[in-house]
Amino acid sequence: MNASADLRCRCGEVRAVLKNPSPPTVNRITCYCDDCQAYAHQLGRADLLNIHGGTDIVQVAPASLTFLQGQDRITGLRLSPKGLYRWYARCCNTPVGNTVNPSLPFVGLVAQSFASDRQEPDQLFGEPVGAILGKYAVGEVPKQVRGVSFGLILRSLRLVLSWRFSGKTWPHPFFDQATRQPRYPVTVLTREQREALRPLCGPRPAAQTAP
Repeated sequence: MNASADLRCRCGEVRAVLKNPSPPTVNRITCYCDDCQAYAHQLGRADLLNIHGGTDIVQVAPASLTFLQGQDRITGLRLSPKGLYRWYARCCNTPVGNTVNPSLPFVGLVAQSFASDRQEPDQLFGEPVGAILGKYAVGEVPKQVRGVSFGLILRSLRLVLSWRFSGKTWPHPFFDQATRQPRYPVTVLTREQREALRPLCGPRPAAQTAP
């Protein structure tokens, strides 16, 4: 098991450390959902998607992630009023964590945020254990990833429950423990903004640039 792994945004202004990363302690999946694709396009970071529009996500316990610098550059985005909180470094539009709320204790990190000369995601977390929502993928992907894998759901639930009952919700990198409110400002996209992203996502994305 690695003692820690370094997360940093593209420009290096935001840095964090992840404690004790290893395949048994995280859940690494590829998500092809249109919301993850829309988020990448909204940030102008389609380079983080694979050739089929997938995002390489590592789900970790909130208390295992600690920001070391650049907290003043972190901001949040929600694609809809009830959507995920998607946190990113506004200095270079690098995603630094997806969350629901403290009641569901997990943080989804983009695996590329850990890539460096000293560490590689495969070495830290192992290869992805599966993929989900392939019906939104660009081009052909295996049939088994076109829906939702119950095996992956069970694995995710097991980890989230273990994090919750072992006290790994707090301290949370994105929510205040006393108020349960976000630590950082959050913007919610309007319906018009979200709809403008839809042509860029899914099996047949249009060749255009998001606003």
